[in-house]
Order: sequence, then C-alpha cells, then structure tokens
Amino acid sequence: MSHPAKAEHFLKDQTYAKWHDKALWFVRQKRDKATSKLPEWESLRDAAAKIKEHTINNLANYLEEFEKNAHENGFHVHWAKDAEEHNHIVNDLLQKHKVKKIVKSKSMLTEECHLNPYLEKNGIEVIDTDLGERIVQLRKEPPSHIVLPAIHLRREQVSETFHEKLGTEKGRCEPEYLTEAARQALRKDFLSADAAITGVNFALAETGGFVVCTNEGNADLGASLPKLHIACMGLEKILPKAKDLSVFLRLLARSATGQAITSYSSHFHKAQDGGEIHIVIVDNGRSQIIQQPEFLNSLKCIRCGACMNTCPIYRRSGGHSYNNVVPGPIGSVLAPHSDPQKHKSLPFASTLCGSCTDVCPVKIDLHNQLLAWRSKLTKQGHISILKKTILNATAWVFQKPSLYNALGKLARTIVPRLPRFMIYHSLNVWGKQREIPVFPKESFKEMLKKRERK
Repeated sequence: MSHPAKAEHFLKDQTYAKWHDKALWFVRQKRDKATSKLPEWESLRDAAAKIKEHTINNLANYLEEFEKNAHENGFHVHWAKDAEEHNHIVNDLLQKHKVKKIVKSKSMLTEECHLNPYLEKNGIEVIDTDLGERIVQLRKEPPSHIVLPAIHLRREQVSETFHEKLGTEKGRCEPEYLTEAARQALRKDFLSADAAITGVNFALAETGGFVVCTNEGNADLGASLPKLHIACMGLEKILPKAKDLSVFLRLLARSATGQAITSYSSHFHKAQDGGEIHIVIVDNGRSQIIQQPEFLNSLKCIRCGACMNTCPIYRRSGGHSYNNVVPGPIGSVLAPHSDPQKHKSLPFASTLCGSCTDVCPVKIDLHNQLLAWRSKLTKQGHISILKKTILNATAWVFQKPSLYNALGKLARTIVPRLPRFMIYHSLNVWGKQREIPVFPKESFKEMLKKRERK
C-alpha cells in the first residue's frame, strides 16, 4: 500500500492525528531549546559534516583499520553483504553457542534486516529491552520512529497491552507504574538470557572499539550478564578518531530528544573474562549509495530522528504510513534504493520545505535528495501517467511567463466564484483534505510594479 493510502487511513481519526502531530512537535521544541543553549552548535554541525564526508570518501581504509584494531582487542569481526547474510551469521553464532534466548537493545540495522522473525523461526526467543521497542514487540507492531518506537501510542493503549501481556492492573496508565512493570518483567529476561545483541552508534577505527548510546541502560545490562555479545552495525557507522566522538555525542542527544547527552554512552573495547564479542559489519546496499554522488550525503545519517520530528508530513501521517523500517525524510531518501517500485511514493511525501535539512545535525541536504529522487523515479518510469502528464504540463506553463501570468489572472478571477462542488469532487485528487487558499486580488508581480511606479 502506498504512503498516500496509508496516510489517508491514519487521518481518519483527526483527534488522534492532531495528538500525534503535537507529540512530535513537542520533541522538536525540546531540540530547539537544547541547541539554542550551545553557542557552538553550528560549528559542531560543520565539524560533524566534514568528518563524515571525509570518512565516507575513505571508507575502505577506515573499515580495514577498524577490523585490525578490533582483532587486537580480541573481537571477532564478520562481514555481511546483505540482510540475509547478516541473519545467517548471527543465527550461526547463536546456534554454535546453543543460545535459546537473547536480550536485544534497540538496533535499526537488525530491524532493517528483519532479524527478530528470522531468529524466532529458528527457535530462538528474542526479547527487545528498549522500553519503546518492547511495547511494540508485545503488540506485534513495527516501530513507528527510529528513536521513539512507540510514539504513535497513547499511554492508555500501553496500559491495555501491559494488562494483557504482563498482568498489570487494568486501567492503570501512570507512566511510573507502567515503567516499573516493564522493568520488573525485563529484569527476569536479563537474568535468564544466553546472549545479548546490540546495535552500534559509533565505531572507532583508531581504537577498534564501539559505542552504544541508550537512555535506559538496557544495552549495558544485556551485554554484561551473558558471555556472548553480538554487535550489529552498518558500515557507515565508522568514525576515524576517538576524539571525533565528542562532536557526535554532543549532537546526537540534543537532536534526538533535546537532552544534553544520552544517559548511557557505553564504550566496548574488550570482552568480559571468558566471554566473546562479535561485530557484524553490514553493507546491504550502502556501497551502491556511495557510487551515486547525489545521494552520498545520506550515509552521514546518525539516526537521531530530528528530521522526522520536524517534518509536517511525518507528523501528520505517522511512521507506519511509510511502510519502511526508517520512515520520515531520511527514510524516503534511503528506501527507494532498495526497491524503487515499492517505495516510489515516498519522495513525494514531502513539502520540500527544507525543515529536515535545517535540523539535521550532520547537514544532509535531505530536501535536495528528495527532489533528485522524484526526477530519477520519473525517468525510470515509476510515476503514473496522470502524475507525469500533470508535471509535464506544469513545467510547460512555467516556461512561458506570459501564459503563466494570464492563467494566474484568470484563476484569481474565476475560481473564487465557482460553486464548491465544481472544485471539490472525486476527479480532483489534489482537493482531498486540502483547501484552496484565499486568492489575492493582485499577483506579486503586479504589486511590485505598482510599488516601483511610486
């Protein structure tokens, strides 16, 4: 189902849609307050963008350096060309260690690879330990946001889920009560797990270590108790130097949730006594993006979710409407690389207002990339004949200033006088959930000419 169809379904409940919009905007405002207190914010963004650009342009060298230093740390490094190979590697490791139950911290890469259902089919119990991820896992839903997986749910809905799955008191929905119930249930899982799987926020080529950022300490609990720790990372997570980390840690939390820093930034440089740490480095289409200059910047993404919190389309259509693991503006850029036909509607799920680019901590030109995808999808023949015809007709009019001016004057004269049924009907797809703005009496050009005469 396309984004417009799923968004239409989401918007049927206007009260819920407005609540969702308000919840995301609240997070965006927290981000603004946090960044305004940091005079060097823009300098940090510049530095992060340059570090990422340099790293991507020298990615092979830094990956090799990381592998060498990781081996010196006693880590085992595995390479996976795609999601299928990643899942095989992880499953083989778990089977080799006779693992029956794992605790997993939030990892967008494992979501991207659909690791959970793969392992469950192979008889392994998977427990997501991030609170938001655990909530959606209990509801058998995918996350709707990369940082706030359950942002689409009201606490009353969480209360119902916990009552059904965890046996909490019916109707109790105080956040403290629900959090404590989840904590007590998860503690049993931490103590009984045979292995831990985490994501990787940053991997350091210089040291061969990696960093996992959480606000709940769940990654630390998971990785500290079992003897087997598997860390899964996309190959773009590499940073050259340990000193680079200070730049990104200051950007990440402020952009994601408006915090000065995440509660736990855990550094892994050595396995516990008698334990093993395995790192699985995954390509899964990333090397193809590197070969496309117009989309290269998308690999700078540090998965903060800031572009989602500010996007007027995401806030008003919900993460599930994107039908992709990573939703929002960055998801709309990344998704078509894997399947242009399936995700052809996503680059059009944008106003191109540029707000996503403005808040991106690593300065990804998201609105430019969305525009580039529109052109590319049109050339590839993924756009409907109707949309292509309308776009071609619009482009033709824009190239003829006299015709454009005449049509504008005609529209300002006629459209306001037309009966509503002649504008809003089944044939006018644009008119669904939209209202034509009040037409000015004069165009901007006409007003400018009058001012110049004065």
